Amino acid sequence: MARGKTLKVAFKQNHQHQLMVFPPNLDELVGSDHPVRVVNTVLDKLDISSLVDQYKPGGTSSYHPRMLLKVLVYAYINNIYSSRKIEEALQQNIYFMWIAGMSRPDHNTINRFRGQRLQKALQPIFTQVVLLLCEEGVMSIKDLYTDGTKIEANASRYTCVWGKSVEKNKQKITQQLNELWQYAQQVAASEMDDTDPTTFTKIDAEKVSATIEKINEALKDKKVSNKVRQQLDEAKSWPAELEKCEEQEKILGTERSGYSKTDPDATIMRMKNDDSPTGQPKPAYNVQISTNSQYIGSYSIHQNSADTTTLISHLSAHEQQYKELPDNLIADAGYGSHQNYKWLKDNEIQAFVKSRDFDRSQNAEINEQKPYSQDKLPYDSSTDQFTCPAGQPMKFVKRRTEKTKTGFEQEIRHYQAQNCQGCPLRSKCHKAKGNRIIHVNLEYTSLRKTAEELLKSEEGIKKRKQRCFDVEPVFGNIKNNHQFNRFMLRGKAKVEIEIGLLALAHNLRKKAA
Repeated sequence: MARGKTLKVAFKQNHQHQLMVFPPNLDELVGSDHPVRVVNTVLDKLDISSLVDQYKPGGTSSYHPRMLLKVLVYAYINNIYSSRKIEEALQQNIYFMWIAGMSRPDHNTINRFRGQRLQKALQPIFTQVVLLLCEEGVMSIKDLYTDGTKIEANASRYTCVWGKSVEKNKQKITQQLNELWQYAQQVAASEMDDTDPTTFTKIDAEKVSATIEKINEALKDKKVSNKVRQQLDEAKSWPAELEKCEEQEKILGTERSGYSKTDPDATIMRMKNDDSPTGQPKPAYNVQISTNSQYIGSYSIHQNSADTTTLISHLSAHEQQYKELPDNLIADAGYGSHQNYKWLKDNEIQAFVKSRDFDRSQNAEINEQKPYSQDKLPYDSSTDQFTCPAGQPMKFVKRRTEKTKTGFEQEIRHYQAQNCQGCPLRSKCHKAKGNRIIHVNLEYTSLRKTAEELLKSEEGIKKRKQRCFDVEPVFGNIKNNHQFNRFMLRGKAKVEIEIGLLALAHNLRKKAA
C-alpha cells in the first residue's frame, strides 16, 4: 500500500427500489425443516368435510376453512392467541403469508371461524392427528397418563355469585315471610286462615306473591307499626328476588359452589399460581388431559374443581373419540376414589391410580405412629369379621348406605369388638367409651388394595416414575413456556375450542421439534 493513501469504508449495495425481472417466491424464504411446513403437511392430510359442510352455498365467496385452520394452529404454536394479532401477523410475517397463500382474513373472520365453525369440527380433526402420530409410532393411546390443571376464565373475579349467598337470601326471605304471617294472624285472626307458618319452609315466587297479597288484604284496615308497613313494602320485591335465586341455583347445579356473572359457565376455583399461600378464588375451568410420550391424546373441560369427579366423563369422551378405552391408566392420588376404581375395573382398565393414603402408607415413620389403625386390622372374608390388635374377633353389626355428591352409592359396614374392657392395648387402640367400632367400605378397600399392588409392582414403579415427566411437563410447557394462563373466549363450548387448538398446536410443535 502506497504511503499517504487512505482506505475508504466499503458498504454492501442496497437496491431498495430496484425492479426485479422475476418476482421473489415466498416458498424460497421458508426453510425445508421449518415448523410451518409440518403444520401445512399434516393438516393437508386431514379430512375436514365436517368443517366444510358448515358452509352454505350462495352469497360471496368464503376463505377456505383449511387455510384458516392452518393459520390458527400455527398462531397457537407461536403463542399468538389474539385474533387481532393473528390478523397483524398475516400482513407482516413471511411464514403466516406463506401458509395463508397471501390471503388476509381480518380479525372478525378469524374470530368467527374459531368461535363458531370449529365448535363441532375441531375434536374430530384433533383425533385424526393423534391417530396419524400413533401410526408413525411416536405415541400410543393404550397407556394414558392423566392429570388436570385450572386455567383462569376470561371473566371478572369481582362479579361472583356464591351458592351459600343464594341459599342465605332464600332463607332470609322465608324467615321474614313467616314473621309477617305470624304477625298478621295475631292482628287480624278473623281475616287469616290457620295455615301453619312452617309451610313456608319451601317457597317459590308464586307462593310468596300470593301470601303477601293475602297479608296485605288482611292488614289494609288495621293499625300496624311503621316497621311492619316498611317490611310489607320491601316484600313486594321478594317474588322477583326469589325468581333470581332460582335462576342462579339452576346455573350453579349440584356440584358448583359459585360462578362468575361475566362468564356463567366458569366456576369459582382456588388457583395455585397466586402469590397468596392458600391461593385466591377466581373464575376458572378445570382442564383434563391424557398424554403418552408427552403427546396429548385427549382433552376435556370441566366446571367442577375436584379432579376426582372428572375422570369418568373424561375417559368416556376419549372412548367416544377413538371407539376404544386405554388398557392402562396412570394418575395421581386426586383420582383415587371408590367410584373411579369401580368404573375402571368394570371397563377392564388397569388402574395405576394412587389412593389418597398411598404416599403416607409408604412412609415407615408415619406407619409406626399408628400401629393399630383400621387399615392394619386383618379381615377374614369367610367369617366376615376383623381381628382386633388383641386377637379378639370384631363381628359385623350393621350396614348403611351413603351417597356421594355425584350420586354414587357406597355400602358402609360396621364391625364391633366383643370386649375392650381391661384390654392392655386399649389406650393405644382407640379412645371410644365402649367397645371399638370400625366403619368399613369393603368394596373400596378391595379395589384400593388391587391398585396398590399394581403400583408397587415393577411395571407400576416404572409407570409412576414416567407419569412425573409425561403429563406434568405438558402443562408446564403450555402455561409457562407458551404463556397461556387465561382463556381468550367465554363459555364452556368456546373454551373447549381453545384447549383443542392448544393441544393440536402442542402435538404439531413437538412433532416438528
